[in-house]
Parts: sequence; structure tokens; C-alpha cells
Amino acid sequence: MSSTRPGLKALRGVSTMPSGSADISSILDRILDAATDNLRIAKILVQMGLDPNNVTYDAIFDRLLEIFVSNITLANMFAVVGAVFFVATLLMRTMVPLRVANMIGCAFFAIFGALSANVATFLLYLLMLPINALRLRQMLKLVKKARHAAEGDMSIEWLKPFMTERKYRRGDTLFKLRDPAKEMFLTVTGKFLVKEINVEIGPGALMGELGFLTPDNRRTGTVECIEDGQVLTITYDRLLEIYFQDPQFGYYFLVLTSQRLLQNIDRLQKQLATERAATTNRIA
Repeated sequence: MSSTRPGLKALRGVSTMPSGSADISSILDRILDAATDNLRIAKILVQMGLDPNNVTYDAIFDRLLEIFVSNITLANMFAVVGAVFFVATLLMRTMVPLRVANMIGCAFFAIFGALSANVATFLLYLLMLPINALRLRQMLKLVKKARHAAEGDMSIEWLKPFMTERKYRRGDTLFKLRDPAKEMFLTVTGKFLVKEINVEIGPGALMGELGFLTPDNRRTGTVECIEDGQVLTITYDRLLEIYFQDPQFGYYFLVLTSQRLLQNIDRLQKQLATERAATTNRIA
């Protein structure tokens, strides 16, 4: 290989241009000259159809373009589109569009395998299609149930089979403020009183749900039976299982606790307004 090329002279310490006048092009030329002096790289260049003694960027670009054009087939076009969709799945943040893009990518790769007579590729991506379709269907059902729970009826009658019956007589205390909380109650008959805020609870109401959310699982009030009644109970452990398994109940519980907290805030605001009015009247 000729050693008189300007790039090689520069690498060997022979200056061919004034100091400080080297630009990016000359640096890249030097890198190419050094690369072509390597026997392994020269062998690769020969395999690519390039002349190691005459390597230019134009020659490399033209050769790559030639390879690309010569490999444009219907099968490879399907593979390219499939690869685009697979890369797109890496950029998606939500599962539903990710599954859709993955299914489209699998379909294109399966077609690629069929057109290129690659049985392994065809079978692999063909089997991935129903798996992704099943997961997508499950995800859409979860989204539908969650939306229905958020917009529809908030009844939890379906929760009763998971609960156990318990009866209370007038004067019985269900739980006290700051007691350890381990279960939630659904009133069926009778009346119950939350003593701290003097609020009566009738049939069809949940009690003890806020203890499920407190960090130390403690009761936030004292509830006493003021009229013989029956309740259904469910432990927090069972409640936690249902919470994670069924998004409908998860949304219901979120709405329920939000409503309860808003009611408590509204009650406190009314009490504060009443006290301020009473104070104002006394001053007047």
C-alpha cells in the first residue's frame, strides 16, 4: 500500500499542511488511512467490495446504497416495517398501545418469515400474535370495568359473598377510637352511632374503611350500636386481595373514601362556621 498518501504522512509525523489548519475532513481522512493500513480492516473492505487503496466516503456510501438496493425485496420490506413497530413499543408508556404495536410488529415479522421461507421466524411471531391478543383483550376488559365503576353504580352487593355475618345489640361497641383495625363493616339492619362526630349510620353503609388506609391501621372513631342490628364483616387481608384483583372495587373504594373524607371536611367547616357565628353573637 502506498505510503505517500497525505493522510498516512500526517499520521507518521510528516506535516503536509501548515500547523493549525487541519479541519474535520483532514482528520477523518487520517482515520481512514490508518484503518486501511490494518490488514483485518482491509480484508473486510475487500469482502464489502471496496478497494482498500482507494477508500473514500463517496465510495463507502455508494457501496452501502448498492447493498441496500440489491436487498430490497418484499420480504425484507415487511421485516423493516415490523422492526419499526417493535422499536415503537420501547417508546410507549401505556400497555394498550404497546400491545397493539407489538401485535402489528409480530404480524409483519410473521409475513417476513413466510415470504423468506424461514419457518422458525414464521412460527415464533405467529405464536406471539394470539398471546398479545389475549393480553390486550384482558387489558381492555380491565379498562372497561374500571370506567364502568368510575361512572356507573357504586353498589357493592357482589361483595357480600366474601363477608361474614355478625349481630350487635343496643349498647354494644363495634370498635373504639385508636383501636387496631383489622376488618371493615357493611351495615344490614339496625342503627349505629359515630360518637366523636355524633353521626348516625343506617343500613347499607360501610364502616371502618378508613382504618384500612391509615398507615398504622388504627380506628379513626368510636362506633356504638344504638338499635339492634346485623352487619357483614370482611378482613383487611381479604379486602386487599380483592382490591388488587378487581379494578371495579378499587375504583369504588377510591370514590367511597374520597366521599367520606369530603363529608368529614364539609361537616367540620359547618361546625366551624356555627362556632364562629355563636362567638360573633356573644361579642355583639
